[in-house]
Amino acid sequence: MDELTTEIVEQFVQKKLTSGKRDGRGGLSEKTVKDILAILKEICLYAAGLDVEIPCRFELIKIRRRDLEVQVLDGQNYKELVRFLFHDHHPRKTGILLSLYMGLRLGEVCALKRQHILYKEEILCIRSTMQRIQNLEEEGKRRTKVIVTDPKSSSSVRDIPIPSFLMERLEDFRRLPEDAYLLTGKTDRFIEPRTLEYTLKRYLQSCSMEYVNYHTLRHTFATRCMEEGFDAKSLSEILGHSNVNITLNRYVHSSMEQKRKNMGRLLPYKEFAS
Repeated sequence: MDELTTEIVEQFVQKKLTSGKRDGRGGLSEKTVKDILAILKEICLYAAGLDVEIPCRFELIKIRRRDLEVQVLDGQNYKELVRFLFHDHHPRKTGILLSLYMGLRLGEVCALKRQHILYKEEILCIRSTMQRIQNLEEEGKRRTKVIVTDPKSSSSVRDIPIPSFLMERLEDFRRLPEDAYLLTGKTDRFIEPRTLEYTLKRYLQSCSMEYVNYHTLRHTFATRCMEEGFDAKSLSEILGHSNVNITLNRYVHSSMEQKRKNMGRLLPYKEFAS
């Protein structure tokens, strides 16, 4: 414990943020790392109560990701995936399209019900999310369980205008019971997030595309919107962010094609010579 310096804990935190997942596919979320650090801090406080001197100063440790390259579908892969998803009207393909064209989170898609589609107003209401959590209620039962809760924050509760081509697609669900889940058409059966993520993986394989995580769809949506001239405030509210800075700093990534287009707008020197 007396070797647990601030520098060592900082290195541990950064490692978790960049490569903390067991499958080797990236880092843990900031919230998860904060939870881990909180437990470590409690352990150190207990040790300090036993007169063990702890050199780590936890108040100096900041939980923030280093600038990492975030995956966004490039033009060719984007077209290939869209073509595959529009090939038929399978409900899971429709759910994935909602993320790709409206920026929905994985858990938000899984929690969608018929009542969340306002056909007359052409609006999709985001009112809940689905997630798998640890089951600490009873011993001897499954270690995790799926729950449907309010969205992650008040700003995540939002109404999103539905593009006309998706409205045509959502006509498939008009006759469902109000309380039916969109992905199954049933009131008593749902598709959980990790199942839909696995479905996306199979779809990508069918398109001969490399694996990308589900959240890449949301990043791709945000990037495409900015390239199409969306104002940052509108996009931030569509994505359900608490402020515009989150949208610009975390979710919007300019493609090489867009950078080339912007650079092409520069006027040559000879235009000013006269």
